[in-house]
Amino acid sequence: MIWSFLAVLFSGWLYVDASYRGPQWQRWVFKPVTLLLMLAWAWQAPVLKTTDYLILAGLIATLAGDALTLLPNKRMLYAIGAFFLSHLLYTLCFASQMTIALYWPIPLTLLVIGALVLATVWTRLEELRWPICTLIGMALLMVWLSTEQYFFRPSDYSFTLMAGAGLLLLGNIVWLISHFRRRFSADSAMIAACYFAGHFMIVRSLWLQ
Repeated sequence: MIWSFLAVLFSGWLYVDASYRGPQWQRWVFKPVTLLLMLAWAWQAPVLKTTDYLILAGLIATLAGDALTLLPNKRMLYAIGAFFLSHLLYTLCFASQMTIALYWPIPLTLLVIGALVLATVWTRLEELRWPICTLIGMALLMVWLSTEQYFFRPSDYSFTLMAGAGLLLLGNIVWLISHFRRRFSADSAMIAACYFAGHFMIVRSLWLQ
């Protein structure tokens, strides 16, 4: 386990570093390599429940989305669909472990965040408006369920899920603003760091059960 863990961290660091200052080929290589190592690390978890396989399937969907982003822009819609599927699979895994409860400030806060983000980029989305809306909506739902779980059953496990989902949402938000509104310094590195850390935290939860 320790070697798989270190391999994931090292590959993830190379990917994030490449996004900040490395050559493009290094980013293209270590992004899928990091996800494949993460998938192998998840597979080695001591106990995998039936619903835990949704996390593995989510990683595979993310790999497919990454591959589609390397194709011409006309494939962007399919890439967004793959990332939506990844978030959906994670959300289903979170929902399967929840008790029925509602703390209304959490969804209200997330709705405000989602509305502000979409308002910022709405005029630039063009034909991607509704696909982006569904992706952000699923990301918000994913964060909501994981946060509700931590709020009502606080533990290292539920905190890890909440942190992972939150980082993936943050990565999506930074990507939207950077890609559709305005580029800013180190935006690629921020997106890469949130992307890697978010998936890493969710996979880490498999080792905490």
